[in-house]
Order: sequence, then C-alpha cells, then structure tokens
Amino acid sequence: MSNPDYALDQFSEQDIKDLSATMKVGVLGTVTPEGLPHLTLITTLMACSPTEMVWGQFMEGMSKQHIKHNPKTGFMVMGLDKNLWRGCADFTHSAKDGPDYAFYNNTPLFRYNAYFGVHTVHYMKLVAQSGKSALPMNKIIPAAIKTMVAKTFTAKHEKAKVLNDWSKAFYDKIDNLKFLGYVGADGYPVVIPLIQAQSLDREHLIFSFGAYGDALAQIPAYTSVAVFGMALSMEDVLVRGTYQGSKRIAGLKCGIIQLDYAYNPMPPAPLRIYPETPVETVVEF
Repeated sequence: MSNPDYALDQFSEQDIKDLSATMKVGVLGTVTPEGLPHLTLITTLMACSPTEMVWGQFMEGMSKQHIKHNPKTGFMVMGLDKNLWRGCADFTHSAKDGPDYAFYNNTPLFRYNAYFGVHTVHYMKLVAQSGKSALPMNKIIPAAIKTMVAKTFTAKHEKAKVLNDWSKAFYDKIDNLKFLGYVGADGYPVVIPLIQAQSLDREHLIFSFGAYGDALAQIPAYTSVAVFGMALSMEDVLVRGTYQGSKRIAGLKCGIIQLDYAYNPMPPAPLRIYPETPVETVVEF
C-alpha cells in the first residue's frame, strides 16, 4: 500500500460505531475493465470488524460489476458531523443472508420501504485507512473562492459539450459535494474530497489546490480521473476525463480536467449521458 495518507490497517471500536450510522455519505471507488476510475454513492458502506467492511446492495449499477473483475476498491465515508475516513480495501465475497443482511433490512430506510430492500451484502477486507479526520471547511470555502477567481481568468475553449445545462449548473453549486477518484500506482482507487471544483465550460472542470492540496499533488498529469457530484437531495452525476496537471492561474495553483464522459447514476435508470447512448427501437417483446 503506497498511499502515505493511509497509515492504519485496522478500524478502532469507535470507528466501527461511527461508521455504522445510517445517515452518512459513502463513496466507493472501483476500476472499470478498461482500467479507468469509477465512483459510486454507497450510503450503506460501514465497518463490520476492525479489518472488514460491508455494504448493502438494493439496486443494480456498474460498481457491482467492476468488483467481480477487479477486487481493488477505494472508499470515503463521511458522517453528518463532517468527520470522514478514506482508505482502500479488497472485495472478498457476497452473501444473501446472515446478520449483516438482517441488520440492513431492519433499518428504518429499508424495513418500511415498499419498493425495495437490500438483496445482497458485499464484503471487503481492509487494506489501509486514514483514520478519522474533519472535513476542512476553513480551507474548502477559500478554495472555492479561489476556483471562481481562477475561472474568470481562464480562456474557455470547449470542443465537446460533455456537460448539459443541468450537470454544468450542478457542478457550479458550491454547496454540492464533489469527490475526485483516480487509480493509484498500486492499482487501488483513491478518493479525494473536491468540493471546490466547478465547471470551466462544458468540457472542463477547474479546481483550486486550496483544500486537499497535498493529496491532489500526488496525481500525475494526464491521469484518468472521475469526479462524482452529489446534493443532499440525493441528486448525483459522474463525469470522467483526463487531468491536465497543475498550473498557476492569476497566481493561484489550480488543476483542470478535460472531460470525455458523463454518467447518470440515479435510479430508476442509470445511463451514460455522454457520449450519448443511442435510443434503440424495441422490436421483440
């Protein structure tokens, strides 16, 4: 495990208790068959022992397919108190019964849900984790302002309209959560909070290094990255592209991502937005 931010190989008893909270944000990083990063909102992600994690599946999605082909994952879990944990783990197995399956389906969210419940639980062996740390709002707010300043001093030269009107406005909201993911040199996805990111135009995202600058500085230029955006209203969107490296804009250290992919992960029909998925006529019933 080569990530210097992950110094611990176990969860403490307090970590396990904190991560079991029903209301939290969980982001799971997986690797596509093409070796690209993918991020998914997994609110059920928690630690079930000092060295094992578990999450419940209640809908279909790409991350569940990815872990069957490549067990290496990265994660970020953040509670309502804005404390978070980051790390990496190996998918080991799935189950359709057992105490964790019963636990999920007896939580209020699923016990009284008439439409769906958790049908499968997935287990992962912890490789390393960061320990609890506070989301640095004292750095994120200035970083968002610096991003807006840099945005005004940067030329717009979009060639492709990867972001539609809705997704562009979504990434521009500074109170929406955003997370960056990339595949590290050891093959594990790395998930970094990137709340300060905004759209530069319909083909690029821009962000200041004012928050999580040390973690962002570890990303090599021209690396494939994914950026997952979400609102607490449970709206979310995923984009992917190539990180163009860091540069100084109006004296501010910033990064730019050239986008080439957009994906709607929201139910009931997760679907690629860009490149546009062709609509095919149904001829057989």
